[in-house]
This record gives sequence, structure tokens and C-alpha cells, in this order.
Amino acid sequence: MVSRKVANFDLSTYMAQRKAWVEEALDRSLQIGQPETIYESMRYSLLAGGKRLRPILCLATCELAAGTVEMAMPTACALEMIHTMSLVHDDLPAMDNDDYRRGQLTNHKVYGDDIAILAGDGLLAYAFEYIATQTQSVPAERLVRVIAQVARAVGAAGLVGGQVVDLESEGKLDISVDTLNFIHRHKTGALLEACVLSGATLAGASEADLRRLSVYAQNIGLAFQIVDDILDVTATQEALGKTAGKDVTAKKATYPGLWGLEASKQEAIALVEAAKEQLEPFDERAHPLAAIADFITTRSY
Repeated sequence: MVSRKVANFDLSTYMAQRKAWVEEALDRSLQIGQPETIYESMRYSLLAGGKRLRPILCLATCELAAGTVEMAMPTACALEMIHTMSLVHDDLPAMDNDDYRRGQLTNHKVYGDDIAILAGDGLLAYAFEYIATQTQSVPAERLVRVIAQVARAVGAAGLVGGQVVDLESEGKLDISVDTLNFIHRHKTGALLEACVLSGATLAGASEADLRRLSVYAQNIGLAFQIVDDILDVTATQEALGKTAGKDVTAKKATYPGLWGLEASKQEAIALVEAAKEQLEPFDERAHPLAAIADFITTRSY
């Protein structure tokens, strides 16, 4: 997969630096309390690594809109807590029944189904507490708007709704592209969009800028899922850090299954180019977002 890359911008250095900031902030955000088991379970999955793409998107859009990393970091951490919750619950036997995530045993394999469910619940609740209590130097009306954006993204209008349709579609042979798009615009795309919009909202971005960033986010969200589907077919478990080929095993509808690998790759590239077009008014301020969009179609994990 090839896409026009952003000139003179070192994404690897940018991502590594911000990932280190996020990892440090996440470690500080959640300390062991009582009962120890639930906090250990929450930290086990929250600190298991990963790209930290979602919090980095939040930080990047806050900086693009003339905000600071400091004002966005609590929300960035909360978004990773919510993403982690979704992975913990997604891996459960009642959902995808997966044994590995981010290169280690899934939460329920270590702590049991009951504690894994409660760990996900705990992370979800704590995420909103963390935004509300730890965000500094942001007007209350912006903070309330961010909490609403994130809540909508994770609820029935977003991630939960997408997961429901995904479960209902398993094993069916007549899933349309429209249904598949619905699943992934909600299950994957809604939280990615919240990551992008929340950072910009915290910094006081204009409505016009938020609309552009929303379109950018929707396009990279769908591209991200298409590439995920491709990697499920082409990558190894070692590269992915999770079970490869599970979509085929579960008889899930996927983009390669509907279009084939090559057409899926081309669609992902087209979505990324459309996303980057939305960034043109921001000039060099948008270089991180444009480079992240390119990364989506070139990643191998």
C-alpha cells in the first residue's frame, strides 16, 4: 500500500516521543488500590502497550488548534482507558473469544471472565472521572462538550451499537458494504473521531475546523478498519500481537472478503487521501495528522 507521504516530517520520532509521554501519564493515572485484584486487572490491560494512536491523535489535534499537551493529556489517557475497555470486553468468550491481545494473554485468561468484565466497567467509569477531575486550564463549557463527545462515541450511538450489529452479522452470507460500513464507522470510527474532535475542542477550535477534522477522522477510521481486515488475512500473530485469521474463523464479513485484497488496499488509500484533503487549510500544523493518516495504510501491525 502506497500513499503520498508528508515531506520533511519524522513521524517515527513524533510518535515515539508522544507515546512515551502517554505511557508515563497512563502509569500515573491508575494506581493500585483496594481491592487490589481489580486495579491489577485494569492496569494489566491499560499498560500492555500498543500504538497509543488514539491518545496521540487527541494530543495532535489539541496542538493543531493552539492548545497544549498538558491540557489534553487527561482526555488522551481517558480515551485510551475506553479503548482498553473495548478490547477487554471484545476478547471475552461471549464476544470474540480471543486468547491474546498486544502480545500477551487476554485479561479474562489471566483474571477470569468476571474480573475482566468488571475491569472494563471500571476503566470506562474512571475515564470520565479522570477527564472531569484532572483537566486543567480549560473552560467548563468545553470540558462538558468533550465529555458528551466521548460518551456518545462509546455508547449505543457509537461503539456499542457497532458491536451489536457486528455480532448480529456473524455467519451471515449476505452482509452488504453498507452494513459493514455501519459496523466499522461505529465500532472503530466513532471513538477515533472522538479522539480527534476532543483535542481540538479542548483548545477552542472553530466549528468550521471541527467539521473538517470530523471528516478527516471518519475517513481515517474506516481506512484503519480496512487495513485491520487486510492484516487479519496477511499478517502473523507475532506481528499483530493477537490471533490472526480470527475473522475468517468467526465467519465475519470483511472488506477483503467483499472486495478482495487489492481493491481493499486501494479503497484504504483513497480514504486516506480524502482525509488529508481536509487538512489543507491548516498548513504545517497538520503535518502530524497527515503523517498519521499515511501510517494507517502502511502499517504492518
